[in-house]
Amino acid sequence: MRITTTRFGRIDVDGSDIITFPSGLPGLEGCREWALLADSSNDALGWLQCTTRGDIALAVVSPRRFVPDYSVRIPRSELTPLAIDDLHQAQVVVVVGRTGKKLTLNLKAPIVINLEARTGRQVVASGDLPLQFVLCSEQPPLKKSA
Repeated sequence: MRITTTRFGRIDVDGSDIITFPSGLPGLEGCREWALLADSSNDALGWLQCTTRGDIALAVVSPRRFVPDYSVRIPRSELTPLAIDDLHQAQVVVVVGRTGKKLTLNLKAPIVINLEARTGRQVVASGDLPLQFVLCSEQPPLKKSA
């Protein structure tokens, strides 16, 4: 399948790589087919690209890469539509946002993908997790060496 995107130009996506979000994503309910793309210049970053709307792509990352102790508790009812029998079938990513000049991660509402069934769903996690976890982007001050 060839799709034309505003961010990546024309790209070819194998039909078996399409991830279906039966309910869409909050605010993007009409967008149900997505491709998870690797970023060519940043191995920590991925892009969830809508296949039916080339102008919509969400930056996503694995939360544990930036928050090593990230633990997500998701009610079983949220996972039932994904038919996840084994947690090894699931991939969890979070959406990267921007607040002013700071990058944020939405740790409260991760996206869970059933890798085998190629289905996904954004869920609301239990517990006290931030919607906008600010990534530290400041460099530590340099010390004079002489």
